[in-house]
Formats: sequence, structure tokens, C-alpha cells
Amino acid sequence: MKPQAPAVIAAAIGQGVQLATAESLTAGMIAARLAEVPGASAVLRGGVVSYSSDVKRELLKVDAQLLDARGSVDPEVARQMAVGALQACGADLAVSATGVAGPEAHDGKPVGTVYIGWARGAESGSTVHHFVGDRAQIREQSTHAALQQLAAILDKASSQ
Repeated sequence: MKPQAPAVIAAAIGQGVQLATAESLTAGMIAARLAEVPGASAVLRGGVVSYSSDVKRELLKVDAQLLDARGSVDPEVARQMAVGALQACGADLAVSATGVAGPEAHDGKPVGTVYIGWARGAESGSTVHHFVGDRAQIREQSTHAALQQLAAILDKASSQ
């Protein structure tokens, strides 16, 4: 267990923040990492594994025209996935991950391209990452980046 997840869970508990995830390439790894922490059930509402575009559309309410035009590996798709998880799970803070773990490029994006989305209340956004390694390494780095994003948002909220 990496030290990030316990810090995220502790901060969420301390702030009374309910968490959710929306995961494509990580296929539940982010939620699993959070759930490994004792006490996670107090703040982890749930997650959606949206490996296929139809699940992104139907469960997470990602715009169908956006998916058709840009594909699933896109910063706006990541943002909308997080917003969808926030709403679907009734959470206060959500994180998402979509990208290309390999072995081949996808949606015109090279292997290692990953977007981490986030949503909290009316605010949302996404960041791009370019990871290097094999499929397992890219998925692990993506999980790490998503947990870092959650930690940064919770840290920012605690310092305000």
C-alpha cells in the first residue's frame, strides 16, 4: 500500500468529504487502493469502471458527440467522467482516469498519454500526463497520479 491512499482517506475523513472514482485504463485500481485503507468505508462512496465508451455515455453522462469527435482519451472526457462519478455516487469529490496503457496507440494518442479528471462541487478540470513504461507501469503511474490529484485538492481545501 502506497502512503498516498492513507493520507487521502485521513484528509477526507477529517474534512467530511465523500469520495468517488471513474476509471477507464485503471479499471478500479484507484478505488481499490483507497479501499485498502482501514476506515475508507467512512468516505469512499464508490466508483464506476467505464472501460468502454458506452458506459462512459450511459452511466457517467459523458457527451456522446464529444466521444464520437475526440475519442475517450481526451481532457474533456476525463473532466466529464469525474463530474459523472460525483453525481452517480453522490460524492463531494471525484477523480477519473482515462488514457492509453498500451501496447498500442488509441484514439490517435500515443501509449502513456493519460488524463486525470477531477470534480468538486461546481469546480472541475483535468490534467495530462505522459507516462513511460509497460502497460502495468502506466496503469500504476496513472493510479498514483489520481491519488496525488485527490491529495492536492484535499490539501488545498484544508489550508483555506
